[in-house]
Amino acid sequence: MTASTHPARTPAPRILSVRDLAQIAIFAALIAALGLPGALSIGAVAVPITFQTLGVMLAGAVLGARKGFFAVLLLLALAAAGLPLLSGGRGGIVWFTTSPSAGYLYGWLLGALVIGYLTGRLLPRYRLWAALCATALGGVVVIYLIGVPFTAINLGLPIWVALVDAAKFLPGDLVKVVVTVLVARQVHKAYPGLIPTRRHTAGAAPADATAGAVTTTP
Repeated sequence: MTASTHPARTPAPRILSVRDLAQIAIFAALIAALGLPGALSIGAVAVPITFQTLGVMLAGAVLGARKGFFAVLLLLALAAAGLPLLSGGRGGIVWFTTSPSAGYLYGWLLGALVIGYLTGRLLPRYRLWAALCATALGGVVVIYLIGVPFTAINLGLPIWVALVDAAKFLPGDLVKVVVTVLVARQVHKAYPGLIPTRRHTAGAAPADATAGAVTTTP
């Protein structure tokens, strides 16, 4: 008997292409541009309402977890370095440390990551209600879970006071969720493949397994 074996394929390293870097830069610029109208402060706690959360949600829903995360990270890194890229022309490390809204900025990173990951699981079909739930989970629940405790700590407030005050964000954020899903749905319909899907990877597995199998002949 003779046996022939084929070495299993090793996956290519996941590096960012020039196209990926361009998309990351474009969405970082989009998030910055959504801060140009400024911020609106409502309520007792000095956490402003901005349009930039919409850009964060779009980054995750359109680019996916990895590129969406890096787009938000790029914006925040530049803002922390002092560039006036946050809403109302704010910038500097103080907005990431002692500011009441510092936690929401960190929440943007995890929110884009969660939205991107869940969107990748939904594609290629991207059902409307599932997408709304996924985007609301990452863009509202996750961001609030990080933002509210930071607000309470930095202002010395009970957590429930900060949570109640955060309710002022909810109607606007839910509108942003709807807008994000409607935009992302059209983008993925027009440009499929922006986010690698697990189904494509799973479909390739049997071929790899066959290629690595041992065949025998008498």
